[in-house]
Amino acid sequence: MNNLLHVGAVALILGLGMLYSVRAGKLTAAGACIGGVLGGLLFLGAGFTGLAMLGAFFLLGSAASGWRVEEKRSAGLAEENKGRRTTSQALANGGVAGMLGLLSWLQPSFAPVLQLMIAGSFAAATADTLASELGNIYGRRYYNILTLRRDARGLNGVVSAEGTLLGLAGSLLIAVIYSLGFGWSTAIGWVLVAGTVGNLLDSVLGATLERQQYLSNDAVNFLNTLTGALVAALLYFLA
Repeated sequence: MNNLLHVGAVALILGLGMLYSVRAGKLTAAGACIGGVLGGLLFLGAGFTGLAMLGAFFLLGSAASGWRVEEKRSAGLAEENKGRRTTSQALANGGVAGMLGLLSWLQPSFAPVLQLMIAGSFAAATADTLASELGNIYGRRYYNILTLRRDARGLNGVVSAEGTLLGLAGSLLIAVIYSLGFGWSTAIGWVLVAGTVGNLLDSVLGATLERQQYLSNDAVNFLNTLTGALVAALLYFLA
């Protein structure tokens, strides 16, 4: 009976989330469907904590994208498609976590490390989103991450101190959610490090391969989340 209640609760949460995301213009219909599938995989592999991490990333990312959007538009920094996330964007940011959720369900003996990797993936995705969306609003000075010389706001690979700190805050929130669900330990620091490394790599790739059009933004975001997951796993095995 408890399992049926859990399944029903998850179906209701995901259904309402999908409906809201489409009605509010946060996701395309196809993107919402992909989000629902990813949510289901995360529940299978990480329970309600996995759903909570997905929800935190989605809500923070949506809020950050919509924050002072008119100012972003006037500066040419607003996202395309009015900020509505597409299927490819949903997969770029959540695909790694979804695959890890499926693996955690299929291989429960590896669940602890796979769940940590999910947290590292979402920490990196959240850090990147907040650093770029809010850093473009609150940053005072902008630098190329490779040369550390002044560069134009909004260009790929350009960072600010304020944006980096906001990214750290996003990673910390995901780390706290993970710890609330799976227990407090040094892993909270691992998630924070994983998110930060993923975010920094995202900027490096943006300043190099993305600027040269060898990689798309979706590809860079996917590599960002993959890096966050792999760094979390590395720290787990080194501990």
